[in-house]
Amino acid sequence: IRPSSNQRHCPDSAYLSPETGLEGDRWQRGRSQDPDMQVSVMNSRVLELVAADPDRMSLAGDNLVVDLDLSEDNLQAGSQIQIGEVILEITAVPHTGCRKFNQHYGQEALRFVNSQHYQSLYLRGRFARVIQSGTIRVGDPITKRV
Repeated sequence: IRPSSNQRHCPDSAYLSPETGLEGDRWQRGRSQDPDMQVSVMNSRVLELVAADPDRMSLAGDNLVVDLDLSEDNLQAGSQIQIGEVILEITAVPHTGCRKFNQHYGQEALRFVNSQHYQSLYLRGRFARVIQSGTIRVGDPITKRV
């Protein structure tokens, strides 16, 4: 949860809804409040690689860090995943590394996650919108819905 710029809170559970996104996250108070950018999701293995230190993983600013293949082959825009009670729909909005990602992890990490060669893998992650409200907890299984 990003309460405000450059702040991170990593609770053991969180509530998500179509109206507010991730409860307590600054998205609901942001300028655009684009529902297609409601929740950001990043692959835990990629983040472990670029962060190098587990204590630095939250600096990426992603709402959910998951052990899930986020590639286009596995999750096209419109695909749905379920975590706990929550259903998320993957959106088509590109999620790319930015100035802050560069500051936290360096230019090489930024080039790696934004590489055109790996574009379909979505190494920087994906955006999703909340379809069904509910609570998620650390360790909840993730299911790809058909």
